Amino acid sequence: MEVQEKNAPSYQLEAVLLVVAGAIFFSTKAVMVKLAYRHEINAIYLLLLRMLFSLPFYVAIYWYVSNKTPKKQEVKKDYLYVVLFGVLGYYVASYFDFWGLQFISAGLERIILFIYPTLVVMINFIFFKKPIRSIQIFAILITYLGVLAAFVYDTNVEDQKYLLFGGTLVFLSALTYGSYLVGSEWLIPKFGTLRFTALAMMVSCVCVILHTIFVNGFTFPIFQAEVYWYALAMAIFATVLPSFMISEGIKRLGSSNASIIASVGPISTIILSNIFLGEAFNFGQLIGTVLVIFGVIFVSKAK
Repeated sequence: MEVQEKNAPSYQLEAVLLVVAGAIFFSTKAVMVKLAYRHEINAIYLLLLRMLFSLPFYVAIYWYVSNKTPKKQEVKKDYLYVVLFGVLGYYVASYFDFWGLQFISAGLERIILFIYPTLVVMINFIFFKKPIRSIQIFAILITYLGVLAAFVYDTNVEDQKYLLFGGTLVFLSALTYGSYLVGSEWLIPKFGTLRFTALAMMVSCVCVILHTIFVNGFTFPIFQAEVYWYALAMAIFATVLPSFMISEGIKRLGSSNASIIASVGPISTIILSNIFLGEAFNFGQLIGTVLVIFGVIFVSKAK
């Protein structure tokens, strides 16, 4: 009976809707970051506010899961890896992303960030000798051709000399996030999805706090009220909720199918950035978006 329920159309439809909603919620992050930057806040302070608002949710989730489910056979070394990949995936990757958004448009940021599945394939090939199929090579080439097209024709940046710098920062964000995904693949079975994600987020929050203290000392400026509202909305709607929506969707549909459905994300970001930020959507960006989405779909299907 349980198998029939999981294979039922309504069960699968719910999973699809969860992934679509999660991808759209995730896509609002770049727009809210750009809106917050209009109120004189830098990347590290904005990232700090996002993490501080997110932290109580993940602490509560970690406490609940740890008390309701039996712990698996983790060892101390596993916790060191959680710290490592928490630093990579939720601190370094997020910082590069927020920093890069100071220099490029929200639409271009989402296109570059969406190439992380291709980076996962290449990381596995370089470090773990997992072979790359010919269709994956073809898909990767299509993906980066799409990024190039979006780059060349991006007209939403006033100072074009910072376009390459901002794009490089977001690419580094995608690279570190891809490294996090590769490492988490063998840690999640040991901790469980919820516990691992909550632990990684708590590690990231500590790193952001230490980074802020190291750079700015113990001073914390007072920002306009809009900044706090954007940070709170980012924490709830672009961090906590979509992280669980996507996780549940992956659990029901598998990571490859979820990645394909999540390709709605770049399109959503482009539409939202056009509405709320006034970013122009040109033909080059359209071609780049289509190529990147098709490339990621081929990579995901090939996996």
